[in-house]
Amino acid sequence: MWTEHEVKELLRQAGVPVPRGVRDPALAGTLRAPLVLKAAGLLHKSDAGGVRLGLTHDTLGAAVAEMRERLGDGFLVEEQAPEGVELIAGLIRDPAFGPVLLAGLGGVWTEALRDTALRLCPISESDARRMLASLRGSSLLDGYRGRPAVDVDAVVKLLMTLGGPGGLWERLELGEFELNPVIATPSGVIAVDARYLPSPRPPSAAPRAAADFTPLFEPRAVAVVGASTSRAAFGNMFLDFYRAAGTPVVAVHPTAASIDGVPAVPTLAAAEVDYALVAVPAAACAEVVRQARGVPYTQVMSGGFGEAGRADLEEALVAAAREAGTRLLGPNCMGVYCPKGRQTFVGGGVGPEGSVALISQSGGLAGEVIKVGERRGLAFSRVATLGNAADVTPAELLGWLSRDPSTSAVGLYLEDPRDGLALFSALSSCPLPVVLLVGGRSGQGRRAAASHTGGMVSDGRIWQALADQTGATLVTTQDALIGALAYFQAHTPRPLADPAPTPRGLDPGERRTAGVLVVGPSGGAGVLAADAFDEAGLTLDPLPDDVLDDLRALGLGAGSSLANPLEVPVGPRGRPDLVKEVITAVTGRLPYRDVVAHVNVQSFFTYGSTADPLLAYARHLGEVRGVRVTLVTRNGEFAPPGVEDELMAIAAAAGIPVYRSMEAAAIAVAAGQRLCGGTDGTA
Repeated sequence: MWTEHEVKELLRQAGVPVPRGVRDPALAGTLRAPLVLKAAGLLHKSDAGGVRLGLTHDTLGAAVAEMRERLGDGFLVEEQAPEGVELIAGLIRDPAFGPVLLAGLGGVWTEALRDTALRLCPISESDARRMLASLRGSSLLDGYRGRPAVDVDAVVKLLMTLGGPGGLWERLELGEFELNPVIATPSGVIAVDARYLPSPRPPSAAPRAAADFTPLFEPRAVAVVGASTSRAAFGNMFLDFYRAAGTPVVAVHPTAASIDGVPAVPTLAAAEVDYALVAVPAAACAEVVRQARGVPYTQVMSGGFGEAGRADLEEALVAAAREAGTRLLGPNCMGVYCPKGRQTFVGGGVGPEGSVALISQSGGLAGEVIKVGERRGLAFSRVATLGNAADVTPAELLGWLSRDPSTSAVGLYLEDPRDGLALFSALSSCPLPVVLLVGGRSGQGRRAAASHTGGMVSDGRIWQALADQTGATLVTTQDALIGALAYFQAHTPRPLADPAPTPRGLDPGERRTAGVLVVGPSGGAGVLAADAFDEAGLTLDPLPDDVLDDLRALGLGAGSSLANPLEVPVGPRGRPDLVKEVITAVTGRLPYRDVVAHVNVQSFFTYGSTADPLLAYARHLGEVRGVRVTLVTRNGEFAPPGVEDELMAIAAAAGIPVYRSMEAAAIAVAAGQRLCGGTDGTA
């Protein structure tokens, strides 16, 4: 551990203001009182009584004698900093993501309030300002109860010195580095206390040449290693999957000429394929992979490589792949899915070709997202399961998908990023919408940390920081992952076919937009919708005054208020086209970024006998132009068999995502507004 005096000299050279000080109390005559006396060499000096404030030159000697008797020799005497807002700023190396910057309220408030924000390094000036604005105590920086505002620019400069490009995070051997407190005043900042605990940098992974993953998703042929002639093994199941998908496939077996009607070759080296699936016991995998010369991609389904005491198996597997010149997926993963390339690891053939991609460290979850997602209208371009990601990483695949013309949105399910810095870089440069679901954010323990900074950095907060900095949408459930992807499939980057005109009375340059308009039957459902959208951080802007007469002319407002959410009668005896006229009237006056229409499916079949009015409603909703439309079908289980499928097909053809609850729709719309901003798809 460096001494505080050494750390402050480092800060001084970096341009960070620190108090004037001396290590020898006998030399303190050059300092201006009041003075601070600190015991050197202690990690938590205040807890040990190793700090004395407000000393004069006359009282310094007695304080030194008393502290020497209790704590031994070694001191730092400094000029006491002026009063101001106490902040904390620190750096720590996260095992997965590397250097992380923390900032927040410091001093006595650090442990009491834990009001801090995180960002991965390097940060931008915009990141620094957003960190400060996100603090619950941010008003302290702006001035409060007659106190002046602090020099926020100086705080931002300090954060950039620590965590920005070329900052201390690049030069320090983290460890942990903490400034607490930093005193912020109207005239600048000063780092009053500083500590640095070095730790050797972990070795960097050797860079690899960018791979073309097209043969992975669109192979000329596939080999399956592990099918049996005598029992139903996993390999046999995959032979069935590939035959059902119409994929050219060959089995690998030492003696059989064919398995389940599929031709067989004796070794993987004899298979002329682009992709090999290996489903044999873990101990045999490395030898099989070593035979994959000339096979661009080999996927190892087998598990057990991550278990305690078996790290050597995974190392041997990676070494075998590099010896053979093949890229390795897994181990412990299910495979690849691509309707265009007839690649699959799920039964029932392949679904429609689409533009949504998925990278998942869980094969089971990926299979669920494919099947449930396709049932709800998703169409996939590429799906890859990576398991332990010992070779091909999520970051590498995301980088390739971001340039893939077949893909317009990407979902990620991750537990261990494998290379967090590379993932940060890939997300930062990805031009596509990305939805991120993380497993184990709260379950993983963070190691005990000596500093406040280390103690307040957790798995969940780092993933949130990653999403905040890169624009990815962080969700917490599989259903929310599917919902957000459905929204992006429908609304981005699909251009609006017929943008709404400039509202009457405004010049084009004065055009403004609002947040979300909610329309549908039932005032109670509207109130609950308002709660759901507020919880998601969305604004239900009021209706423009000049549209109220238009709405009354359409028959609205009798017995209900004209407000947002807007009550629009929908049912088996209502006008199915009324919703289109209402939305057009409102958005013609004030373009909303999103319109969410909700219907009570149950009412159509409790008070009616056919699905025709419900389907007609969906068709008219699809005729709305100039705004992103989302549909919520409440109580959809009341629809007779087949009706939901027909309704989904109508909505999908019109580019309208469908949700079964307001909460699910709110999460998806919030993701879209964070990424896309206005109705023209710009931020």
